[in-house]
Amino acid sequence: MPVPQPTAQDRGEQILAVFDTAFGELLAADPAAFRVKFRKMAHSAFAFYRGSACLFYADLEGEQREGGPYLDERTGRVWVHGDLHAENFGTYMDANGRLVFNVNDFDEAYVGPFTWDLKRLVASLALLGYAKALGDDQITTLVRLCAAAYRERIHALAAGARDEEVPPFTLDTAEGALLGALREARSLTRFGLLATMTEIREFERRFSSGGGAVDLDAATRYKVLAAFDGYLETLPPSSLGRPDSYRVKDVVGRRGIRIGSAGLPSYNILLEGNSDALENDVVIYMKQAQVPAVSRHVTDSAVRGYFHHEGHRTVISQRALQAHADPWLGWTELDGAGQLVAEVSPYAVDLDWSDIDDPEEMAATVADLGRATATMHAAADDESGHSLVPFNTERAIDAAIAADEEGFTAMLVDFAHTYGARARADHQIFVDLFRNGRIPGLR
Repeated sequence: MPVPQPTAQDRGEQILAVFDTAFGELLAADPAAFRVKFRKMAHSAFAFYRGSACLFYADLEGEQREGGPYLDERTGRVWVHGDLHAENFGTYMDANGRLVFNVNDFDEAYVGPFTWDLKRLVASLALLGYAKALGDDQITTLVRLCAAAYRERIHALAAGARDEEVPPFTLDTAEGALLGALREARSLTRFGLLATMTEIREFERRFSSGGGAVDLDAATRYKVLAAFDGYLETLPPSSLGRPDSYRVKDVVGRRGIRIGSAGLPSYNILLEGNSDALENDVVIYMKQAQVPAVSRHVTDSAVRGYFHHEGHRTVISQRALQAHADPWLGWTELDGAGQLVAEVSPYAVDLDWSDIDDPEEMAATVADLGRATATMHAAADDESGHSLVPFNTERAIDAAIAADEEGFTAMLVDFAHTYGARARADHQIFVDLFRNGRIPGLR
């Protein structure tokens, strides 16, 4: 018997309850930031989906509690990205100076069922395909390609494939839209980034006014600098090179937050960099780390107790999931809250779907996203230096899928269509709630 679907009114109440749990305190502290966030979410079903991971995991909570297909004591507790959708992929320069295309934005990373990452990804593909007026059969094809590429890469890694057999996406190995993003990243420069954020005053670089920069009072600046000193203690020895690299030149608060960071305090810090040359200055950001949406629905106390605070959780997760992570990546505390610290990278280019309309290019791109996801899941296990996931992830996932390979793809196809339709309906419900003043604190 099919499960009865809630009415629009009932679903609206569910959305409000989940949003109150996830955003209530932050919204009360900074309503203006959430008006911006929610207006961005109102723009499209995909934007709504991006900003409502809390609702997605609330809908999946029963699966984690009751178990589910392909989940056991190992595959139900692997390091997951937590907000894996089609726009959370892009470029970065790794610690070896190599431009890489991979998964990005690890603010929601945690430990949980590996299938949750895949379900969140394929539902986003369904939303993306719908927005591009693809038919259901075409969307099914995209999801199948993504699932097959994930399965193929996981199996290769579980079988012990060498690095040259499953290379990362770089300027030498990537194709299509991924190569385009890498080439764009290569055309960017540190000087170009600095020119948008800073200026030279009295022979020294300082942050320029405007553009989201906020001057700090003396007390706040002192607290940020004290937190910065704590951050330096969390960097790996390989990052601690030239001592002058960490000399602070300027500090500002910042506005212009993304959909996922509404209401969270954030600062930019200007550093000397690896030489006295002004074009080698480095900008890092310090922001209050958020509670990941998935963590509200994972009951394993060993996972929750592993992290000192959310800043520590974000950094440890990213270092586990991303090979050769940003050498500036670290954590600290400010006013008792965990902070994430990382470089404002000059070489970050997000995957842009606006011009990916050709069916063949879309197919090639989603297959590469499946491979990138498999590589990410395989990176964070007993070989990553962390004790939280003390087993070989790719072998555990490979064995689980091997038990029913056809069912694995069918599960993802069904979920993509079902949840994609759910998210489109939820978007309309949300817009009606917002425009009619039904969201508490934003009337």
